[in-house]
Amino acid sequence: MTKADDNKFTTEEQLTSRYVGEIAHFWQQGNFSHFSGVNNVRINYAAFINNNGTMPAKCLVISSGRSESYLKYKELSFDLFNHGYSIFLLDHRGQGLSQHLLANPHKGHVENFQHYVDDLNIFIENLVAPHCQDNKPYLLAHSMGSAIAARYLQDFPDKIQAAVLSSPMLGFNSGSVPNFIAKSVLKILAQLNQWFDDTPWYFLGHKGFSQNAFADNILMHSPIRYQLFTQLYKTTAAIQLGGVTVQWLTESQKALERIFNNIDKIITPTLVIQAGQDQIIANQAQNDFCQQLHQSHPQSCPNGKPLLIADAYHELFFESDAYREQALSAVIQWFEQH
Repeated sequence: MTKADDNKFTTEEQLTSRYVGEIAHFWQQGNFSHFSGVNNVRINYAAFINNNGTMPAKCLVISSGRSESYLKYKELSFDLFNHGYSIFLLDHRGQGLSQHLLANPHKGHVENFQHYVDDLNIFIENLVAPHCQDNKPYLLAHSMGSAIAARYLQDFPDKIQAAVLSSPMLGFNSGSVPNFIAKSVLKILAQLNQWFDDTPWYFLGHKGFSQNAFADNILMHSPIRYQLFTQLYKTTAAIQLGGVTVQWLTESQKALERIFNNIDKIITPTLVIQAGQDQIIANQAQNDFCQQLHQSHPQSCPNGKPLLIADAYHELFFESDAYREQALSAVIQWFEQH
């Protein structure tokens, strides 16, 4: 790839033909397998080894968001691979192609948030690092995957060269309900669930797998990317997931508290990219995180703030070109700087 192509990514216009052509061909080169995570839960992963031969291997690990599968990341993997990276993706426990944890496979559940973090560590130690020669891998994370990544960076501070957290889940958007009330409701529900039922309950208002029409979606502005995403989930029953359980939310809340209580332990250079019109998670929590992290470690969160992609929705890597290219250029630039 020539220098002039450095910031070229797939465009919406190219996507339809590329998806069935070059991207499909690229995907066939992947290594698809699984390993045993904590408590022998099956964790599925994909790896694309870039033998461009000209330089030491640059490894890039992708930690995806809640309810996602690596199958959703074909276009992104293709674009990053073409920038010279070997790409490694895992499906977190309880979602995607990995083992779902409850009799009802649509419930988004985890017993302990730490299991996500330890699965990621097993993956990086055993399946990623051997391909990276003496280089540390880079870490790119989205939404819930960013909360997992932040906890991983705290527990394993010297394993990653540089990290980018996209639309990170660092606080929940409880809408018009004040945070302390939302937390009290969660506590009461968790107690009731424990008393009255061995089966984890859905959190209030959450239910099985469903999809919104494009006009009602708050994930991305791109019609073509939304169409490919909804089509994938409609036709692949194994990766369908509904809402979250009370326990998932309780565990996630605890993990977020740990992230903020140990923020100075993140010594890896870390960039946060914020979607200006994110309605899924709380952007204020990202601002607080960056301010505190930058104070402890000025190499992270330049100017003490997230990099804002104004007007973008939550899914920065599936957005319209104008937003997606800003986000991806920032990712490449951050990794090249470090």
